[in-house]
Amino acid sequence: MELIPYLNFDGRCAEAFRFYHSVLGGTLEIVTFRDSPMAGELSPEWQDRVMHARLVAGQAVLMASDTPPGQYAAPQGFAVTITVEEAGEAERIFQALAEGGTITMPLEKTFWAERFGMLVDRFGVPWIVNGGRAA
Repeated sequence: MELIPYLNFDGRCAEAFRFYHSVLGGTLEIVTFRDSPMAGELSPEWQDRVMHARLVAGQAVLMASDTPPGQYAAPQGFAVTITVEEAGEAERIFQALAEGGTITMPLEKTFWAERFGMLVDRFGVPWIVNGGRAA
């Protein structure tokens, strides 16, 4: 079994996933409705929306799409968690994701990790970042 977070955006999925790819690395696949067999059946406002995006970084997978126009709801009640081995890598990722977003818990040392912090990125996605095990 795989459990894979699937995010929804309101027309900003491609932008968000290109940004996540720049921060996390890995491989990125983005398919717009324009690229799909159903492109001719959809109005112009659908064409550049993302039908499916998939980011694979190491063994982690994150997927997403844009919602149909007018049907977006802001995310709530969850967070995407990133855990890395090195505290410095956690700091790099946290700072990049926080740019233009809101830090809800500053990145700090805790009893379980050298670095732990929480934020909501500029796309409205909540993140938890853990890095390095506490001694």
